[in-house]
Amino acid sequence: MGLLTVGHRGVMGVEPENTLRSFRRAQAEGLDMIELDLHLSKDGELVVMHDAEVDRTTDGSGRVGDMTVAELRGLDAGLGERVPVFDEVVDAVTAPLQAEIKNGAAARVLAEVVQRRRLHDRIWVISFHEEALAETRRRLPDIPIALVTGGSTPTAPERAARLGAGTVSCELRHLRPDVVERCHAAGIKVISWTVNTPQELARARELGLDGVVTDLPEIGRALADVPADAPAVSPGA
Repeated sequence: MGLLTVGHRGVMGVEPENTLRSFRRAQAEGLDMIELDLHLSKDGELVVMHDAEVDRTTDGSGRVGDMTVAELRGLDAGLGERVPVFDEVVDAVTAPLQAEIKNGAAARVLAEVVQRRRLHDRIWVISFHEEALAETRRRLPDIPIALVTGGSTPTAPERAARLGAGTVSCELRHLRPDVVERCHAAGIKVISWTVNTPQELARARELGLDGVVTDLPEIGRALADVPADAPAVSPGA
């Protein structure tokens, strides 16, 4: 098996990000996992959107947390797509999901959904925020969690180990060989975002990564045939 391929907000390079259209395209293109972002609406529902505001990705304006699901679903999220709720994504695709959460409140609601729908084998919970991952670990002790890092990547191995995270998802431009080596020595897998060019893919291979997060279907196609001894990570690990 080759590197794990993760579709970033679906395949946001070719479809409206964080929409059912984008997630279905990611699955159809054969990517191993789908990454998405979650916020809580005013009425406490998990809605799929990256930003805390709707302005960038829809024809509306305002904060997600100040709008009800009904109000959010009235917005155009691109090409006529609607802002989905998390349950809709679970029903729309069968691929494993990486659900990025921003805070403890979202962690609590997501844990309830995972338990209610028995999604333990389909979901990784990922976050930049250690408190959100710690809350997830308390409520879902056996679910895979991953620490996401940008500029704080040099401290990723130690922070992930404290949290009990089996994976770190690091911004490629901040990732150095010693970080990968320390993660692997601790039994922690390393994936990297965002890998969209042949040069970035070559760098990911050079670093010995376990997977890549990409905006583009072409990266998944480029990884379709890789050496048998290439690093790999199971979607359910």
